[in-house]
Amino acid sequence: MARGFLLTAGRLARVPVLLSLCVAAILLGCGRKESPSGSVVVYAAEKDEIIQAVTPMWVKAAPGVKLDTIASGTNEIVQRVAAERRHPLGDVVWGIGAEGPSALPELFEPYETKEARAGAIDPLWQAVVKDRPWQPNNIVPMVLIYNTRMVPAAKAPRGWRDLADPRWKGRLAYAAPDKSGSAYTQLAVMVSVFGDNEAGWKVIRRIMGNAKILPSSGKVPKGVADGEYAVGLTYENVAALYVKGGARVRIVYPVEGTAVIPDANALIRGAPHPEAGKRFLDFLQGRPVQAMLAEKLSLRSCRTDVPTPSGLPPLDSIKAAPGFTFGWAVQHRKDLIRKWQAIVLNLSQ
Repeated sequence: MARGFLLTAGRLARVPVLLSLCVAAILLGCGRKESPSGSVVVYAAEKDEIIQAVTPMWVKAAPGVKLDTIASGTNEIVQRVAAERRHPLGDVVWGIGAEGPSALPELFEPYETKEARAGAIDPLWQAVVKDRPWQPNNIVPMVLIYNTRMVPAAKAPRGWRDLADPRWKGRLAYAAPDKSGSAYTQLAVMVSVFGDNEAGWKVIRRIMGNAKILPSSGKVPKGVADGEYAVGLTYENVAALYVKGGARVRIVYPVEGTAVIPDANALIRGAPHPEAGKRFLDFLQGRPVQAMLAEKLSLRSCRTDVPTPSGLPPLDSIKAAPGFTFGWAVQHRKDLIRKWQAIVLNLSQ
């Protein structure tokens, strides 16, 4: 099956924000004491459940290396690494939307993990990261989710185009793609499906007219599970956790096709503890961590020896969105965001 790939991340920092962060970083750097050599500072875009599950495993695997994890969104992490480029305070980014290290490769140090050198990583994902300063982490298809109390299965949306139906007015949850990496992926998929032309954007305008635009991707599946919204655009493993947890929701893989993407781990250039950072990157791709995440948190692994999480379809059964490619989505990101912002602004007036 031909697959499309996209590196995603939050919006690159606007100049005023970046300047303010630079000042903060410099002030912090001027008076900071060097952290102990036995430590690693990680900027994580992962959910709390993932961080809490992985941290005890690191404590056992590297008892002499303290793990300091700072959780934030992909956009904020990219801004922070950029602001600290002269005085890096972090060592590693974990689970970040991969557009960040691809769009700003000068901020990251290329590193081929021990697992990659041993041939444990699926060649499909290794091909995606070739000549890029990051490594694949987990694989995250984009999906729809609906509340079964509010929407009978026979009337559930089957794909992206169904979301333009007026019956979803005010009942559709979608995160802002200029803030959320996964939401940008979803926008890019819709553009690839409908076309980057007047007719295609007309469909997207109707979808946005139905949608409640939320500030973060995590609010989407929760809102659907709680019955605040009937349908939402989200990513597979989070939706699967709600299903496993007994929420009255179901997952839909859009009939037109979707994005199947890796998120990224990377070593920050000039990291204060590069060897500990490399060790942590090796650890994240190791089979114990990847197998645990697949079993407990429904995350697809980048490895060849970790099976598909229970209850999820084989990856090769998920249709790729036509025309959706890695390079295209990265290249056109600013333009697609600009067009989306114009639609939302017009709708609000």
